[in-house]
Amino acid sequence: MNPIERSWELYEAPFNPGKLHHIETIYTVGNGYMGVRASFEEGYPGELASTIVHGVYDHAAGQLVPELIVLPNPLALGITVNGEAFNMQAGKVLGYRHALNMKSGLLTREILWSNGHGAVVTIKFERFASLAREHLLVQRIRIRALTGQTEIRARAWVDGTATNEGVQHWKEQTPLIDGARFGLYNVAGQSGYGVTVLSEVRAMKPAQEPIENSDGTRPTVQFAVSLEREEEVVFERYTAIHSTRDAADPTAAARRSLDTAVTLGVEALLIEHKLAWNSCWHASDVQIEGDELAQRAIRFCTYHILIAAPRDDERVSIGAKTLSGPGYKGHVFWDTELFMVPLLTLTQPKIARNLLMYRYHTLQGARNKAKEAGYEGAMYAWESTDTGEETTPRWTNPLADGSRIRIWTGDTEQHISTDIAYAVLQYWQWTDDEEFFVNYGAEIFLDTAVFWGTRAEWKAEHNRYELPMQIGPDEYHENINNSVFTNSVARWHLRSALDVLGWLETRFPVQATALRERLHITPERLDKWRDIIAKMYIPKDPGLGVLEQFDGFFNLKPINLGYWTPKTTNIDAIIGHEEIQSVKAIKQADVVMLTALLPEAVGDYAARLRNWQYYYPLVDHGSSLSPTMHAWVAARLGLMDEAYDLFIHGGTIDLEDNKGNVRDGIHAAAAGGLWQALVFGFAGLHLDEEGKSFTLDPHLPPYWKTVQFRVFHRGVQKTIKLTNEA
Repeated sequence: MNPIERSWELYEAPFNPGKLHHIETIYTVGNGYMGVRASFEEGYPGELASTIVHGVYDHAAGQLVPELIVLPNPLALGITVNGEAFNMQAGKVLGYRHALNMKSGLLTREILWSNGHGAVVTIKFERFASLAREHLLVQRIRIRALTGQTEIRARAWVDGTATNEGVQHWKEQTPLIDGARFGLYNVAGQSGYGVTVLSEVRAMKPAQEPIENSDGTRPTVQFAVSLEREEEVVFERYTAIHSTRDAADPTAAARRSLDTAVTLGVEALLIEHKLAWNSCWHASDVQIEGDELAQRAIRFCTYHILIAAPRDDERVSIGAKTLSGPGYKGHVFWDTELFMVPLLTLTQPKIARNLLMYRYHTLQGARNKAKEAGYEGAMYAWESTDTGEETTPRWTNPLADGSRIRIWTGDTEQHISTDIAYAVLQYWQWTDDEEFFVNYGAEIFLDTAVFWGTRAEWKAEHNRYELPMQIGPDEYHENINNSVFTNSVARWHLRSALDVLGWLETRFPVQATALRERLHITPERLDKWRDIIAKMYIPKDPGLGVLEQFDGFFNLKPINLGYWTPKTTNIDAIIGHEEIQSVKAIKQADVVMLTALLPEAVGDYAARLRNWQYYYPLVDHGSSLSPTMHAWVAARLGLMDEAYDLFIHGGTIDLEDNKGNVRDGIHAAAAGGLWQALVFGFAGLHLDEEGKSFTLDPHLPPYWKTVQFRVFHRGVQKTIKLTNEA
């Protein structure tokens, strides 16, 4: 296999049971509707099998918050060879290769296996979530006898006993059995969502009919096949998943999807699936010549954003762990707008629009939260699900000593409202999608500005506005006063809101008047915005020429993080939640994050470099999203060794499980951030203030010969190829 082909593939050989959960996550297949972890068809002890679809949440009794429901397992399939059950712990594995082709979204597993009593077979499993037909999951299993006449039995079932790590969400499960079709209709207890998971299995070459089926919570069909030496049997399995979110009658819809799938067959479905992926990669691929590691990393990260991004649903969004695992329970954070949406805005603008429309549809939840806290306008939830209401738990689950830690992010990490507004404005500037902005985006932007106008507090003794009780991106320090990140982006937000309103009044005066009336944007409110812009407090040490991350940060106790390496555990978990509050260590890019998003808010090149030199030694990279933001800024500052090391760190967090927690799902912010580090950092892609043109200022790592990528600018796709002159 040549280096170009290798960079499209992840593979495991031989089987390593110690990496089971890691592989399950990183080999996830999906299509923007469903995510299916790479658990084995036959099962394995301790596996974390899950199939999840967007938007199907439920709040089970006794649980702190709602979560995406793990559906009945549609993969389950057991094989016996001359009466001996195949699994990776029985008989003898004589050969093994497990691979994900990211170019085609095809997962394969090949095993040469002896049943321990003389029979040897090859088994090849193939699996894909159709990118052309989002409700379809397709499997193909090939079994070839190698040592003479062999009796094969295959038993396929939909496993309705699957749970969210022991939490049961279904109040009702109805078996569906009809010949070779079998499945379950499931109804969630609290949310009431209904989901049908319906499969059909066909035995091909030789054709066989099922010999037996059964119902219950594991509806099953079985086949028996007798093979001569070197003869092969092929089982094709089609699974349709529909919910009451997308169909009035999910079971009828699933039956129609299966009718189409069976008529077309696996080969035709695979061809159209690959064509859909070709189109997707044509827009979103980044080609790096001269660095196979970086090439595989950027494709891996892009793949996981693409398989989680909803194509046809504007009422769902991408959670922090995509659809690849149980982490954060499928909740949506700032990760989406600041780390994932930019990749999609520039390469898949229709999908980016869907994600921003999710925020429009959940505006009422943001307004409810602002009102509950005593403010006006819209204050978005730090963690949200299908309703937009705040779903951040107030307390952790009990620790080993029985104590709990208060979780403040849902109360005071408020910069998310501007993070969303930033993504809205970025989308509009790159796409020139006036229909979206006039009808939806401007309302998001302006109503979140209304919130900041009521959130800022006037301090007469200092003749300035302040924002007390905040959590900035550095979540190690809670309920601090005057986060320089939050104060700066809030000021930018209000200033930009005035520009947005002025543009609307000039271009769309009727809509502007209606919006001002609906959001109560009076002349007095606008005057206050101008006053806040002029008098917002931005903490800074004039002597050092460095922004102060928050009031009192410079007085915290120093710590040399270099003495605490190597480690995969965050420093706050090592020294304790209370102690970290008084220590000068930061979780992730904070002032550096501000430098990436709003470099002019930090100052000229010299000022940005001073801030980097002060804050970079203090960062713990306790969040996976931190290295890529640092890589972006380091590249813009010309710090190429640091930029490259941070880029590879960010790109391999999941590939190499550097944080030791990839079993919970893909670190989606790191994945989206890697694309930004390359395109905005190394390539220096920059849009002018009016969005009419863009420029490039490449600072490429010395071993990269060329970099090529595509972006859409105002509806026109542009191909950019950079050659390294170093």
